[in-house]
Amino acid sequence: MTADNDGHDAGHGGGDHGEGHSHDSGHDHDHDHSHDHDHGDHHHHDVETVGVAVLTVSSSRTLDEDPSGDAIEALVGDSEGAELVARTLVGDSRDAIGEAVDEFVGSEDVDAVVTTGGTGITPDDVTIETVAERFEKELPGFGELFRRRSESEIGTMVVGTRAMAGVVEGTVVFALPGSENAARLGTRELILPEVSHLAGLASR
Repeated sequence: MTADNDGHDAGHGGGDHGEGHSHDSGHDHDHDHSHDHDHGDHHHHDVETVGVAVLTVSSSRTLDEDPSGDAIEALVGDSEGAELVARTLVGDSRDAIGEAVDEFVGSEDVDAVVTTGGTGITPDDVTIETVAERFEKELPGFGELFRRRSESEIGTMVVGTRAMAGVVEGTVVFALPGSENAARLGTRELILPEVSHLAGLASR
């Protein structure tokens, strides 16, 4: 099984996932530089309603016991600009993760994929390696901002957090740690505020 042993889990005594910390609300906008000076038309290409697919990576959970996936689904469901169109859970296998991501990306209903789990540094944490090899474009600002937001809660253990995002065949893919709090932070503060804009640009 994966411990998804980045700072979001280690900061709460290890185990499968930590749940003891919260994060400040609010969000920063990190837009494509080519659009920085075109504020009047900045959201011209936004997707009106983003279809989101959620992929939980864990060998110890099931869909019936998946608090991180549940948190992402609830936040997406409460958002006016996004809707859940697919959700699944796979074990800590590069083949299984890759097949699930490829299936989501290949679906016409999916504009964005959010994975949770498998982003730590244990040998079986392979989500990052699996999605990164599919990226046509990486969005480094996502991981940078996620770690910045996490530092106040988990301190220097943030160095073990490998959250990242990128574009795969016109679909934005976000990889979050497996803790419920990390899933909430990334989805609420970073993904949902920007996903319609990013999805629109990626699919042009």
